[in-house]
Amino acid sequence: MGRALLSHFLIVSNSSPRLVSSLSRGGLPSKYCKTPGLIRQNRNLATHNGCVFRCYCNVSLSEPTAPVASSSSVKKRIVSGVQPTGSIHLGNYLGAIKNWIALQNSYETLFFIVDLHAITLPYDTQQLSKATRETAAIYLACGIDNSKASVFVQSHVRAHVELMWLLSSATPIGWLNKMIQFKEKSLKAGGENVGVALLTYPVLMASDILLYQSDFVPVGEDQKQHLELTRELAERVNYLYGGRKWKKLGGQGGAIFKVPEPLIPPVGARVMSLTDGLSKMSKSAPSDQSRINLLDPKDVIANKIKRCKTDSSAGLEFDNLERPECNNLLSIYQVISGKTKGEVAEECQNMNWGTFKPLLTDALIEHLHPIQVRYEEIMSDSAYLDKVLADGVAKAADIADATLNNVYQAMGFLRR
Repeated sequence: MGRALLSHFLIVSNSSPRLVSSLSRGGLPSKYCKTPGLIRQNRNLATHNGCVFRCYCNVSLSEPTAPVASSSSVKKRIVSGVQPTGSIHLGNYLGAIKNWIALQNSYETLFFIVDLHAITLPYDTQQLSKATRETAAIYLACGIDNSKASVFVQSHVRAHVELMWLLSSATPIGWLNKMIQFKEKSLKAGGENVGVALLTYPVLMASDILLYQSDFVPVGEDQKQHLELTRELAERVNYLYGGRKWKKLGGQGGAIFKVPEPLIPPVGARVMSLTDGLSKMSKSAPSDQSRINLLDPKDVIANKIKRCKTDSSAGLEFDNLERPECNNLLSIYQVISGKTKGEVAEECQNMNWGTFKPLLTDALIEHLHPIQVRYEEIMSDSAYLDKVLADGVAKAADIADATLNNVYQAMGFLRR
């Protein structure tokens, strides 16, 4: 969530995603001592200090069906968000926002603009507020229905920051030092000169999720490590302060936080750059040619697709590791067109790039045009946008305050 929590339209299988530890260590029970961040992108088995861990994330993409019914009439809860930095691009849309539209029909959903995460690196103070409103407008223009989902701004719920501080007291520094994104981004940003927030933002991300007692969190491949830290931190706080300890302080006892499960999509989770099929489409990439922005005019979209990197091989195909750009462009076309992978493979297998690129361009323009029109309508009605955000924050704050009060009580603070 700190950088964007991603999701495709998922049908969750009967076997919920889970993390299994195969060994235990002395002292605390192993499930409270697991080393976080060991779900790597290649999903290989990872070891640390003699312990072995593997992620079992069972999700499937199939024909739309009703979610598995729970024994309770209460809907499961999902939270997610996108930063208001740079332009919202196709990767943000296909990996996250587009899929929220389906999720909001089956789950209780809270979608917020993570403006607090936007200040971990140098930013333009004059643009932050404007970009936050624009991001909210894009959520709504893409199809988020505020009668079904709560849309709000992260910094408008003060509990995010308060809970982050409380969680920080229970977060071992070694956990944060292992975060891959911190290592990568700190090197790019200047090593020791970067702000502490770049190191600690995974704790804020954990606060964002745990504050709302989330059942599921849509995540992309590059965010699994941060969600694992969230899960570990929830278990750690539950062990240190929950159960009988909390009950002795007058609380309800039991778990303080739900331990959230990941929703990881097999398609559309990671849209790659138009200039390098091995790099993720990114707001921070120096070249605007590398991405399709949701608000790009038709001629800009056409020009970017025309100039995007391809190869000289005959025909078009999915899943050829030596043709990452081909796989990326076909995957984009698949999701945008709503066709199955098999349908796209059959349609495009004998095409050359000269035939396929106009096809992809037309599909993108047709899909994005209604979003762009609706966005302009929303931005021209500031009263409507303000009301949506105010309604969203009111509902979010009720949930957040209840969680925060429980944490304060369980940690022994004098109650207000």
